[in-house]
Amino acid sequence: MAFPCNSLRAFLSHAKRGLAQAVNGDRKINIVVGNESADLDSFTSSLLYAYIRSTAPPRDAFSPLYVPLLNIPASSLRLRPEFTAVCVHSNISTSQLITLNDLPDGFRQPENVRWILVDHNKLQGKLGDEHSRHVQGVIDHHEEENAITRDTGSEPRVIENCGSCTSLVVRYCKSAWDGISSSSLSSGAAHAQGEAAVDDSTVTQGWDAQVAKMALASILIDTANLKAPGKVQQVDREAVEYLQAKIQMSAKDAKSWNCDQYFAEIDEAKRDIGHLSLDEILQKDYKQWTENGMNLGISSVVKPLEFLVKKAESGSSKSPFKEELQRFMDERGLSIYAIMTTSKTTKGEFQKQLLLQTNKVASSVASRFAERAILDLKLQDLEVEGIVTKSTPAGDGLRPSIWMQKDETKSRKQVGPLLREAMRA
Repeated sequence: MAFPCNSLRAFLSHAKRGLAQAVNGDRKINIVVGNESADLDSFTSSLLYAYIRSTAPPRDAFSPLYVPLLNIPASSLRLRPEFTAVCVHSNISTSQLITLNDLPDGFRQPENVRWILVDHNKLQGKLGDEHSRHVQGVIDHHEEENAITRDTGSEPRVIENCGSCTSLVVRYCKSAWDGISSSSLSSGAAHAQGEAAVDDSTVTQGWDAQVAKMALASILIDTANLKAPGKVQQVDREAVEYLQAKIQMSAKDAKSWNCDQYFAEIDEAKRDIGHLSLDEILQKDYKQWTENGMNLGISSVVKPLEFLVKKAESGSSKSPFKEELQRFMDERGLSIYAIMTTSKTTKGEFQKQLLLQTNKVASSVASRFAERAILDLKLQDLEVEGIVTKSTPAGDGLRPSIWMQKDETKSRKQVGPLLREAMRA
């Protein structure tokens, strides 16, 4: 039975109960999961798809319930203050979000669960080892991995370049969402949870606005409020227009809505990482791959490398940054590790930095990557005090390579494939 039109808050409670029943072998479900970095785009695209699909599932769906899963433990939610900011606008709390803690160790139940990927198209890590064979659909905006079958039945197989995966989910779910809204307004919606009876149209339009604000957050962040050069596609613009129209339909929300202010609020929350340790900053938006027997990790950070150097030196261990960098790699068994930073200079100018560290086994990978990336990414050698200067000795290990990335349109979506190609060579 489909989930009746209701709020995100009610849906998450329903989905969490359904997951618990599936764990016990008592119910079939679809799990909608984003990538391992569990960034804002993975959060919103999985929740939007699961919410709309559970309210209006296809007739031949494996199950009418779609559960949005964040690909991180619950303890990692504190590393993402932007989630809290978005949840406030959507009338939910981070404690309601479904994380890996809701999946017990060794959970399989292949006969009861099908997986749908958003914001990636190859299930990685432990989940990938255990559940890759049961992936049934995908919506993604990264490079094609050719890991998902071409025949996904009633679920989508959409892999298309754009600024935000959530934009693709909005486009795919638009017709179903409009049908839900129209049906709710014409037939009358249930009363808001635990509240006195109110006008049905006011309630359902308010729910739509909450969902729209949630979905809008990642599109605005990933496209810099639709101003990021080289990233914004027509599907992103159309998604923002559609979601804002949903918000304007709510009399309560339309009065106070300001898209620019909303973007600024979420962006400020995302950049609020001063309270985190260096290790937490590096793992906040982290992805890992394995190629040719070597492990690659990439962290995206919203502060410059100079900030990370100071963070290492002021941390509890007060260790030099390079020692903390090596420790981070050793703990994850990495042969290659990259840190990509985005920040603004004191003059307000946008800048991107790229640090690449390898072990001796993978030193040739760094050379192959640099040969192509210097042109593709417009890299310029950079010295950062506390990491690398002209006088920095190589020591027993390899010095990291540091560049200023002048092509600001390129992100981890492009750098990751370049590194993995160098690893395969």
